Amino acid sequence: QVQLVESGGGLVQAGGSLRLSCAASRRTGSRYAMGWFRQAPGKEREFVAAISGNGLNTAYVDSVKGRFTISRDGTENTVYLQMNSLKPEDTAVYYCVAGQSYSSSSYYSSSTSYIYWGQGTQVTVSS
Repeated sequence: QVQLVESGGGLVQAGGSLRLSCAASRRTGSRYAMGWFRQAPGKEREFVAAISGNGLNTAYVDSVKGRFTISRDGTENTVYLQMNSLKPEDTAVYYCVAGQSYSSSSYYSSSTSYIYWGQGTQVTVSS
């Protein structure tokens, strides 16, 4: 079992930056892909970013490419989401996810690939 705890959310003006962190309760190892999803009020949950277990491969939804960066630390139990040039449409609850992967270089954009989910952290971007 892996517990995920997010932090770093908050209120920021459009154009500002936030850095989300997600700490896993135990070392997940190189065979665990991790990522972020978000859900805005009245909308379906959507994929934001993912990173492979070895940290070398990443993927992003088109709407955040060039603005968001996902990374994970060397101990492999913390993942980050650096969010720059934030827009009001980025307002949502952001969820950290983790799941076993086929290989250390694999990552996934489907929510069904992740079995562990955090409680979520609110990000609000004002115009």
